[in-house]
Amino acid sequence: MTIKVGDTLPDATLTEFVEVEGNGCSIGPNQFKVADLVKGKKIAIFGLPGAFTPTCSAQHVPGYVSNFDALKAKGVDEIWCVSVNDAFVMGAWGREQNSGGKVRMMADGAADFTKKLGLDQDLTARGMGVRSQRYSMIVDNGVVKALNVEAPGKFEVSKAEAMLAQL
Repeated sequence: MTIKVGDTLPDATLTEFVEVEGNGCSIGPNQFKVADLVKGKKIAIFGLPGAFTPTCSAQHVPGYVSNFDALKAKGVDEIWCVSVNDAFVMGAWGREQNSGGKVRMMADGAADFTKKLGLDQDLTARGMGVRSQRYSMIVDNGVVKALNVEAPGKFEVSKAEAMLAQL
């Protein structure tokens, strides 16, 4: 069943490659419980099929990086990019995308979070295995306030500009 507006995010753990030691985090992959991260925060989350893929690298992540200030001005505390990749890949992609301090590159390596959202897709025929559908959501204190799931092959409703219009 796919998550919907009004639902609470599922219990899951995401991994982030931390570049600088601090705030109780060591350098390298650090695991975070989603429920702990969303407490008392408004978070813009977007999910996509994979790191270093064409639309994701050329448009999706850059759109959120370039709209960071506008999203913050609309009350967003954090922006997360969630992909079914490991934390090392997400860390490298984040460095390549200059997302540091703007977009948290959250790894869902085994697709646990993505499957619990009901937003997984099987791209085995394309050599990619189980991946995330392309989506965006606004989450306030763990509750989904807006959800935008793209039709297959589209990139319209999950871009940063569409999210800004919803805030």
